[in-house]
Amino acid sequence: MVQAYRFALDPNVGQQVALRSHCGAARAAYNWAVSWVTATWWQRRAEQSYGIAEEQLTPWRPSSLPALRKAFNVVKHTDPRFAGWWADNSKESYSTGLANAAAAFDNYTKSKQGVRGGRRMGMPRRKSKRGARLSCRFTTGTIRVEPDRRHVTLPRLGTIRTHENTRKLQRRLAAGTARILSATVSFARGRWFVSFQVEVIRDARAPALTDTVVGVDLGVRHLAVLADSTGDIRYVPNPGHYDNALARLRRLSRRVSRRRGPDRRAGRAPSRRWVKADAERNRVHHRVANLRTDALHKLTTAIRAEYVTVVVEDLNVAGMVANRRLARKVADAGFGQIRRQIEYKGEWAGGVTGKAGRWYPSSKTCSECGAVKAKLPLHVRVFTCEQCPLVMDRDANAARNLAALAAAVLAGTGVAGDQDAKASNPRGADRQTRATTRPRKRPGGRAGGAIPHQRTETRDPRQAEAVTLR
Repeated sequence: MVQAYRFALDPNVGQQVALRSHCGAARAAYNWAVSWVTATWWQRRAEQSYGIAEEQLTPWRPSSLPALRKAFNVVKHTDPRFAGWWADNSKESYSTGLANAAAAFDNYTKSKQGVRGGRRMGMPRRKSKRGARLSCRFTTGTIRVEPDRRHVTLPRLGTIRTHENTRKLQRRLAAGTARILSATVSFARGRWFVSFQVEVIRDARAPALTDTVVGVDLGVRHLAVLADSTGDIRYVPNPGHYDNALARLRRLSRRVSRRRGPDRRAGRAPSRRWVKADAERNRVHHRVANLRTDALHKLTTAIRAEYVTVVVEDLNVAGMVANRRLARKVADAGFGQIRRQIEYKGEWAGGVTGKAGRWYPSSKTCSECGAVKAKLPLHVRVFTCEQCPLVMDRDANAARNLAALAAAVLAGTGVAGDQDAKASNPRGADRQTRATTRPRKRPGGRAGGAIPHQRTETRDPRQAEAVTLR
């Protein structure tokens, strides 16, 4: 299997300059590729406005990675934007930008054709020097983890000291159970990191409970409620890392606002007191992010170490964040990360991950008799069934429904095991889904020509399966 190992770096001043230069070279190559390809798009549109025939228009420029590399290798020697400094960085930095541009054009084309799922992708745009993420990927050259477990070696950057011990990866490399495929350096949360993409030979770890199914209901009051098929219910409290630091962040933000900050329009540089106050505030943000990441990894690892079959909901996190009353709580909980980590850690352990459909009424369904409520407002925290005497916490009831759903599908019996069975009222009056789709801005494809659209089938959310096991 392929796994990533990430370590923090402690580069010296010269190495920091080299790292920023390599990441800047990747951004420059990306911007050149975007401008080089889209130039023909606007040229063809201008020619069409003059009535030029289709066969006489400027030919399309290819956006594939081999074509971009071939064109860039010619331009970098003659273009004054690259001729004076391109040799100072590794060729992998430019390949990173060109590969990202090729992937962006491919995603845009597939999205226009209706082949790519997810939200619609827009036309690739140039990256700003101030807002672009600093990142560079190395696939060839000297990529090594030193035996002292405190240094790594990268092409053109040399040997860099690591802030963390690399024994987890170095042990596998020494034993011959791992092989490094690539290395990516990036700047995040105030420091430099290196991520190794490693092909690992890993023995599957059998979970402690192999015959037990657990349902995981995510929430704001409790980060997760676990209910397994044996009837055991556990509550995982929400750490609330951001809420705990909110008072301090407000105080530091007021201090930053009272300092003389930067002003690009007036060409004013920030004061030293502003830079110092802003750095102190950023350290708090970085600590909150690190604490959240650590807590989520520990939670998902513990779940996967105990259960072989885990069922989670396919939550619409983007829609939940749009609610201004829940946005801060939902973003601090990290629902999307929990589901993603449960899925890939389940593949490592050879487990099964069940994903309940987005429209499955887990909270409104009675876990005893199966009756479905038409409405259950969010402020109602206790589920009271009208058909049977069940009264229990709504999150625990939802977790029990998720566990029972997967258990029934695996056994092939019961209402949940019958994929053709429908709930009496899956959404009822509580459904507020947009009935119509948003119209496209322009019927054609990219500028200067239309990309043929493929016919795609649309599915009603109510026709989706109740649970998908992977």
